[in-house]
Amino acid sequence: MSDDNAIDPSVPPSGSGCAECDAAGGWWFHLRRCARCGHVGCCDSSPAKHATGHFRETGHPLVQSFEPGESWYWDYGTNELYESGPELAPPVSHPADQPTPGPAGRVPVDWAKVLRA
Repeated sequence: MSDDNAIDPSVPPSGSGCAECDAAGGWWFHLRRCARCGHVGCCDSSPAKHATGHFRETGHPLVQSFEPGESWYWDYGTNELYESGPELAPPVSHPADQPTPGPAGRVPVDWAKVLRA
């Protein structure tokens, strides 16, 4: 993994959904959590790709999946996947009752077609 400064296990996540999508009334497919500052952003399969945008803006290279039951990390700096890593401050995922894609009430009926476009 990237250097130790890329992870701060004491920082909680910024929320239960993508910070930018929530602010704009958008939606996401899957969520990623910055291991350095806790920012929760949407994945590259989501329409807005906010997790990658956060990396580009901040240089924070490591994200952990913010999906229930997943604990893998992705390193944007090296394009490497890590099956495990340090335990981050709870919660470790969005609420289990939050749908994927999410959040409830903001996902278009034709979401799969939108993602393929």
